[in-house]
Amino acid sequence: MKSNIFQKIESSTKPDFGDIFSKSFGLFQKLFMEAVKHGLVSLLVVIPFILIIYVPLMPMYIELLMNSGDPYYSPSGLEGFSAVLIIVWVIAVFLISFILQVVVLSINVHFYKVCKNIDLGIDEPTGGYFDLLKNNFGKLMVLSLATFGIALLATLLCYLPIFYVLVPLQLFLPILAFNDKLSVSEIIKAGFKLGNKYWLILFGLIILSSIIAQLGIILCGIGLVITAYFVHIVMYSFYKDSVGFDDGSELNTF
Repeated sequence: MKSNIFQKIESSTKPDFGDIFSKSFGLFQKLFMEAVKHGLVSLLVVIPFILIIYVPLMPMYIELLMNSGDPYYSPSGLEGFSAVLIIVWVIAVFLISFILQVVVLSINVHFYKVCKNIDLGIDEPTGGYFDLLKNNFGKLMVLSLATFGIALLATLLCYLPIFYVLVPLQLFLPILAFNDKLSVSEIIKAGFKLGNKYWLILFGLIILSSIIAQLGIILCGIGLVITAYFVHIVMYSFYKDSVGFDDGSELNTF
């Protein structure tokens, strides 16, 4: 039986900002190795996609590099590219980026499930990193398109609405992870309903956790792959303290 997440959002109590951060830091210590694993898997997925996008441009980059000191040099790297080829390349980049987003979403949803298991000390099946791709590829694809559409529309409206939609967009993943029977429209509605109810708290959590996540740049940039998951841990902690889980297992923590 599908839980009524909307009723749970209505009856949810206001989470404490400081308490969520305190729990998130403690949980990040427990989840550090999982953050490393998920970060490396994401990186291994991203690298081939980047190569596919940029390899066709390598001759032009090499030519520019070899002639960078020549003041009379006129770039000719684009001479072999017709308008049709450029359009095809742009479309290919868009499609590849979209597919990449869908794959990364699957990895991140798996991370949320691992968060619950380690945090609550339970042993629920979490599946593999890409199980969601096999079982719910269509849902992930539609959700990705919807997320892109919402973000694009907010950007086109003079950028200011992007600050508003930033909050519900961040909630789509935990809602999907712990309510996988919901449709895409229900996930979006639940994200906006929960986001609107605690918008200010969530906005502060997202901004502060994003700043903290940037500390990974200290490790020559590669650390960002790991510390980026701190944002997901904060979103997990918020979801647990506000909506909670159907089985009431969060009551076992203290």
